[in-house]
Amino acid sequence: MHRSEDRLKITPQLLIKAYSCGLFPMAESADDPEVFWVEPEIRGVIPLDQFHIPKSLAKTCRQDRFDIRFDTAFSAVIDGCAESGPGRKKTWINKTIRDLYTQLHELGHAHCVEAWRDDMLVGGLYGVSLRGAFFGESMFSRERDASKVCLVHLVKRLRQNGFVLLDTQFTTDHLKRFGALDIPKETYDSLLSEAMMIEASFV
Repeated sequence: MHRSEDRLKITPQLLIKAYSCGLFPMAESADDPEVFWVEPEIRGVIPLDQFHIPKSLAKTCRQDRFDIRFDTAFSAVIDGCAESGPGRKKTWINKTIRDLYTQLHELGHAHCVEAWRDDMLVGGLYGVSLRGAFFGESMFSRERDASKVCLVHLVKRLRQNGFVLLDTQFTTDHLKRFGALDIPKETYDSLLSEAMMIEASFV
């Protein structure tokens, strides 16, 4: 992983430019106000034409257990992603990250998918859309399968709206169940360049 030590003032415009070049920001912890640039040598992606829904999850989706909404509670989704939980005792989402992505949301570049039950937010994910690419940032669940169902609906929308790249930054065993792949930076850069030539809209 390549980490820049530069501590430049990051604006929403700079952040959009960084995504178009294959970089994204992270923070060491929620208590650290600084952020740094990350440019992995191995990148995680989910090929949209190879997205796989496990059988048990497909059954859950058919049950319509959750009310799925888009972009109605962006701040609440970031709050959910910043919560500690099983397997995640701390978060990298600090105030700088929150403020930047909230501004991106206001500019129409950051979006969220939400799972609701009985008018309670029980899961969600958020990320950045830029031309033909969507860059997934984080997801959370307060109920079983809530974030997974959000991912299914995210992919459905991306396919319908002409996106060609779903960037997961890194892969996990969880994401690999859906078809996530590790690809070298050179391959990713080529896919990103193609995505930047495509006009697509999340909404």
